[in-house]
Amino acid sequence: MKIYTKTGDQGETGLIGGRRVSKDHLRVSAYGDVDELNATVGVALAHLNGSSPLRDLLLEIQRDLFALGAQLADPTATIGEKKAKAIVDAARVERLETAIDEREATLPPLTAFILPGGSQVGAQLHLARTVCRRAERSAITLSRSEAVDPIAIVYLNRLSDLLFVLARHGNQTAGLPEEKW
Repeated sequence: MKIYTKTGDQGETGLIGGRRVSKDHLRVSAYGDVDELNATVGVALAHLNGSSPLRDLLLEIQRDLFALGAQLADPTATIGEKKAKAIVDAARVERLETAIDEREATLPPLTAFILPGGSQVGAQLHLARTVCRRAERSAITLSRSEAVDPIAIVYLNRLSDLLFVLARHGNQTAGLPEEKW
């Protein structure tokens, strides 16, 4: 099977279920932003050496993002019926909240805005946070005209919070101070 199909050469793509839409359709933008977010998380992973709880968490997030992208690419909302792992649910949001709480407990309280940056991992996680916010905005925009599972937006909102905390935690672990604005 070849990677190129030529079916998108006229500016259209297929959604799950077979519907063809323009490549700049709101649904394609939403799952495309989630795909970009997944890639930025992958870059953060590339900066980690060896096995670690952070590596495990980021891999879990990547799997969630793949599932979320599938949900957004499925206007019929039936992907979860076909593949249980292809659904982001409230339990996944709770796992993000637990990860936030665990790491935030080790961080000093925020007393000012901080500038994104720091270690390679910290800076990459700050970048992933901003891409996550864009993906969240795209999902919200899509939800105004088509059905989107509300948990998808909740997941992205919570994930951006987690990525912020992970960036702070990564910089703390690296011994780098937070630059205040």
